[in-house]
Amino acid sequence: MKTSHELIIAGFGGQGALSMGQILAYAATLEGKNVSWMPSYGPEMRGGTANCIVIISEGRISSPIVTTFDSAIVLNQPSMDKFYPLVREGGLVMAERSTVPVLPDASGKELTLINAALEADALGARQVANTLMLGAFLAKRPLVKLESVLKALDKVLPPHRKHLLETNRLALERGREVALHPATETEHHPA
Repeated sequence: MKTSHELIIAGFGGQGALSMGQILAYAATLEGKNVSWMPSYGPEMRGGTANCIVIISEGRISSPIVTTFDSAIVLNQPSMDKFYPLVREGGLVMAERSTVPVLPDASGKELTLINAALEADALGARQVANTLMLGAFLAKRPLVKLESVLKALDKVLPPHRKHLLETNRLALERGREVALHPATETEHHPA
């Protein structure tokens, strides 16, 4: 029985892919799980490519380098094109709807589209779109508790962003709600 989950989170720099992975990894650590977080990014701070591999496991992690994934969170079209084929059969691919206009053919994977930018705008803070995606992902794959994510956010947010803790909490909850109860804003394509 598999006791680990291998996830790739990918997008452009500035979309929060690395932060999302770091917060998830920190939350898993707070729950006593074994974690690996491996970032990869282009030389640009914003606009370049950025991704990270997060492995959460009940047992030892033998290597942080993996070539296929249980899940992917993709925040742009190049990431969808690159990483969708690397998600295992039956795996979850969660994509930000407004930035991934071209969808792959269904191939035995669960594809869920979340309009995180629109939902974050409704909360009055576009910068929490990544937190909203994380909440949606955790609704589908409950690797850690939302309470642990909030504790992790409190630890990793810089002082000038602490005022966004409540908004991030709302974004996590809204992401969970949108993923569990798809409406017109979200599309779900079962495997």
